[in-house]
Amino acid sequence: SPGPGYREPGLDALLARALAGGRLRVQSAPAPAAFHLIAVPTPLAEGRRADLSAVEAAADAIAPVLRPGDTVILESTVPVGTTERLAMRLAAARPDLAFPLRGGGSPPACVHLAHVPERVLPGRALHELVHNDRVVGGLGAGCAAQAAQLYRAFVRGALMPVDCRMAELVKLAENAFRDVNIAFANELAALSARFGVDARAAIALANRHPRVDILSPGVGVGGHCVAVDPWFLAQDAQDAAPLIRAARAVNDAVPWRVAAQIRAACARFAAPRLTCLGLAYKPDVEDVRESPAMAIVRTLLAEGLPVVICDPFVSEVPEGAVRRDAAEAITAADVVAVLVPHTAFRTLDPLLFAGKVVVDPSGLVRQAARQADTPLFV
Repeated sequence: SPGPGYREPGLDALLARALAGGRLRVQSAPAPAAFHLIAVPTPLAEGRRADLSAVEAAADAIAPVLRPGDTVILESTVPVGTTERLAMRLAAARPDLAFPLRGGGSPPACVHLAHVPERVLPGRALHELVHNDRVVGGLGAGCAAQAAQLYRAFVRGALMPVDCRMAELVKLAENAFRDVNIAFANELAALSARFGVDARAAIALANRHPRVDILSPGVGVGGHCVAVDPWFLAQDAQDAAPLIRAARAVNDAVPWRVAAQIRAACARFAAPRLTCLGLAYKPDVEDVRESPAMAIVRTLLAEGLPVVICDPFVSEVPEGAVRRDAAEAITAADVVAVLVPHTAFRTLDPLLFAGKVVVDPSGLVRQAARQADTPLFV
């Protein structure tokens, strides 16, 4: 789940209908079933390796209730080879049952295993659960087809049967691709600043080339996927993943560079009044997992700077910070840092920023000023 207090639009009403209609039951322990889905967190552990303890605990919990012919589906994002290790763990717990081998046949009445990685965007999860294409990675012959039976009941997108290692790699590749491309945008922003060039204007011009599509720079990469999953791809093959590791280093460095810019801006004032716009890991969500904006704010607070936070989605702020309405906080500030370009901030009057020192990695203030034909104040 995205974290404490998060509300997926439409989910509460859907759950209420399912519970009232008897189509959903909630219980504290696993029960016999034809399909068992494991969808648990897989955070980074020490050494930037995947922490699979929740996956292992889930496997141990369902092992006693497995029956011949059942299907176990792993949806959690995991390193390549995890589905095979999951099968070995279940086989050790239930030697009375048959389990398939990767690349081999499925014994009669075996327990089928598959990896079907989730593909959802917070805020659009219910729509994407139905409409997104899904990769269905089977461990042995017939496992993908068995798992696909469940997803055909509600998925309108394509179901693509593949090997379980392929499915694990594809999910990690999707997020590593985004991380690498964001790193290029962030590095280009740093180079543009060095050369005195407007990075976003340069990117917009470069993107007019028919085969160029540079992403937008920002304050780093957050969330439970893009900031974490590339390490799962590289953890067992460090020598073969220099680009992935370099991208992670580039994106991890951005929050500290932005914090330094804010610190320098505040140094112009004897008693600086600082307002930070945004705390979530990306626009228009409540999610603060791995949020670079949160890391920036906590760094500034630890250095003794007073911080006023404005975020229409995130209600809880770090200890020591004060939460206020955006227009009020900007008016009272000497320095304004735009950390997350929430849509609500785009409707703010650009004149609010007049006379302020603005740190704007997202480019929101410049864009608003251009659209309003107002002189830039940054």
